[in-house]
Amino acid sequence: MEKKIINTPQAPAPIGPYNQAILVNNTLYISGQICIDPANGNLKNKDVQDETHQVMHNLKAILYDAGMTFSNVVKTTIFITDMGKFSDINEVYGKYFEGNFPARETVQVSALPKAVNVEISMIAVG
Repeated sequence: MEKKIINTPQAPAPIGPYNQAILVNNTLYISGQICIDPANGNLKNKDVQDETHQVMHNLKAILYDAGMTFSNVVKTTIFITDMGKFSDINEVYGKYFEGNFPARETVQVSALPKAVNVEISMIAVG
């Protein structure tokens, strides 16, 4: 098995001992992304919709670096700290797939890195 590490400056650098993504054969495994703006390292989090847009931009940059788009995504996992914000997150998230939705689960957790409200990971196939 050959693994290719994906790390692009167009998405935030990992905040721990992991890579943004790993490509194995034609499958891309993207680590959970939060609302860090890669341009300045600050959180983009005025509200949960703002956070979700930044998370999706970060994921898009990683997909692009691997030669993929949201149409290649087959599975996502969404971690949120408040299930009451589920519909606001869904509203933003859904716009990026243009009706070509992947499989998914959404899980409420007690906390996320840097006290953000949403984190999303993905699996894509090229």
